[in-house]
Amino acid sequence: MTDLSARILSGDPRAIARLITLVENESADAIPTMKHIYAHTGRAHVIGVTGVMGSGKSSLIYELAVVYRAEGKKVGIIAIDPTSPFSGGALLGDRIRMMELSTDSGVFIRSMGTRGMMGGLTGALYDAVDILDAAGMDIILIETVGVGQDEVDIVKIADTTLVVLVPGLGDSVQTIKAGLMEIADIFVVNKADTPGVEQTVAELEAMLDLATAQTRAIPIVATSAKQRQGISLLKQRITEHSEFLKQSKQFETRRRQRYEAELVEIIKKRLLAFIFDEATLRDTVDRCITQISNKQLDPYSAADEILGRILK
Repeated sequence: MTDLSARILSGDPRAIARLITLVENESADAIPTMKHIYAHTGRAHVIGVTGVMGSGKSSLIYELAVVYRAEGKKVGIIAIDPTSPFSGGALLGDRIRMMELSTDSGVFIRSMGTRGMMGGLTGALYDAVDILDAAGMDIILIETVGVGQDEVDIVKIADTTLVVLVPGLGDSVQTIKAGLMEIADIFVVNKADTPGVEQTVAELEAMLDLATAQTRAIPIVATSAKQRQGISLLKQRITEHSEFLKQSKQFETRRRQRYEAELVEIIKKRLLAFIFDEATLRDTVDRCITQISNKQLDPYSAADEILGRILK
C-alpha cells in the first residue's frame, strides 16, 4: 500500500485533496492509489442534489450537513461548478459559500469543474466519490451545476436524488417535462417561507398522481434553508428512501448501474488517451483531419479507419 493510500484511508484531508486533483488532471500517478483504496469503498450513502439555479441547493446542502454532523456522521460535499474557459477550474467556488463548515474536521468540501462534460457532471466525479467513501465519509452530498434542466446524469452515481424547486419561478411543470420527474427520489420545494409554496406543492402532487409505474410514493418536502425549516424532515425522508432501496433490493441494482457507468467512463478515457497520445495513431488522426478538411475523406470513414487500427 502506498503512503498516499494509507493517508486516504485515515481520512487525511490533504491526501484527499491531492488525490482528487490527480484524478481531475487524469494523472497516471492516481491509478495505483485508486486501485489500493477501492476495496474500502461502497459504504457511504451518496445523495445527489439537482435543480435550477437560484433554488438554494448550496444552502440546503449546508443545512443537511449540519444535521448529519449533529449525529456524528462524517460528510463529504462535492459541488459541481461551471468550468472556466481559461483556467479549466471551477468558477463559482462553493467552498466560499460553505465557509462555516470548512473548519469542521468531519466535513470535506470540494468544488469541481464540469470540464465540458455533458449532463452537468465531471468525468472525475466517480473517482472523487470513491475517494471520499474510502476516506470514511458516511454521507456524500453532490450538488450539480444548475445551469440547465437536463442534468439527469446524477442518477448514475447517486443512491438518492433530490430535485429542488422553488415557488414563484414557474419551474415545476417545465422541469418535470424536461425529465427530472423520472429521476427524483424526493422533491424538495425550498424557500418555503416565500409566497406560492402551496401552489408549487399542489402542482407536483397533481403531476405525481398522473404518473404511472411508481414503485413508491415520491415524497414532497417543503423546506426553508434560510429559516432552517423542514431540514430534519428531509433528512428523515432520505433515510426512509435508503431503507426502501435495501428492502426492495434496488440498492444493488443502482450500485451496479453506477459501477457500469464508472467502468465505461474509464474505458472511454483510456481509448481517447490511446488514440491521441500513441505516436502512430496521432499521425493517422492528423492525416485523416487533413483529408477531411480537403473533402477527400468523410468523418465516418476516418473513424472506421482509426478504430480499425485499434481493434486490429
